[in-house]
Amino acid sequence: MTSKPDRVVLIGVAGDSGCGKSTFLRRLTDLFGSEFVTVICLDDYHCLDRKQRKETGITALDPRANNFDLMYEQIKALKNGQTINKPIYNHETGMIDPPELVHPNHIIVVEGLHPLYDERVRSLLDFSVYLDISDEVKIAWKIQRDMAERGHRYEDVLAAINARRPDFSAYIEPQREFADVVIQVLPTQLLKEEKAGKILRVRLIQRLGVEGFEPAYLFDEGSTIDWIPCGLKLTCSYPGIRMHYGPDAYYGHPVSVLEVDGEFENLEQVIYIESHMSKTATKYHGELTHLVLQHREYPGSNNGTGLFQVLTGLKMRATYERLTAKEARIAATANA
Repeated sequence: MTSKPDRVVLIGVAGDSGCGKSTFLRRLTDLFGSEFVTVICLDDYHCLDRKQRKETGITALDPRANNFDLMYEQIKALKNGQTINKPIYNHETGMIDPPELVHPNHIIVVEGLHPLYDERVRSLLDFSVYLDISDEVKIAWKIQRDMAERGHRYEDVLAAINARRPDFSAYIEPQREFADVVIQVLPTQLLKEEKAGKILRVRLIQRLGVEGFEPAYLFDEGSTIDWIPCGLKLTCSYPGIRMHYGPDAYYGHPVSVLEVDGEFENLEQVIYIESHMSKTATKYHGELTHLVLQHREYPGSNNGTGLFQVLTGLKMRATYERLTAKEARIAATANA
């Protein structure tokens, strides 16, 4: 870890398993540096091990399987600059292992199923994102992964998804309402008959009225824009790319929405799209494109998923810089 931080910035990353949290966290680590960021998986706050959950019929998605009191106390302690003795949930054995020391760091990312579920934990976060994969895409991805890579039967995969659905709908999905940013992954609208999960329509839903947060926009802030960027400066294969920007409402809250439907054929040309976007929180022209290109092998780099994950990371960096600068000003005033 780097030098002890004057201000710990807390970031929440919420979403179901298999929704892209791991890729997003890799992008954050690339952006900030591994020494600067500590990631806490909230699975570590399971109070029921795998055997107990099976015996009681309580899933890991159910709040009763998690110790929110301890979660809140320890995350609050980290934010206050204190070291904690964090429990460990062992995903291989399904058991709860002996705890480990976790020291405060410049950025603490709390990720998992429930970062935004408990109001006390939610109030500690400085920035939050929910990764929202539609049912159609989630099923397609899970079938591909579990059947192709793990040898599972189609019927078993669907049964596992359906068994998980009630608790997901009750406890995980409602957290979308509280996120500063939602990255929503949907089937394409470019083709009427397209195999779900192959070509994606990705929406960046940015909440308005969040202190210090300036939503990114396309062309003209506050307008409604539909844009087909394909042409001399952006090469597109069939069925092309369509972008949208405009105001909307989400859970009754005013939001600003950016959307990319389709795939980028040449990632170097993403700079053409970047040049028409504003308030991206980049430090130089082309930084957004550079960061996408840096790990073009990451899943989603050739569509809106990668673009919006990087953009959200840049917004998190801006939040960190704003909060730490404010802390430095307060300290300077106090010492004057």
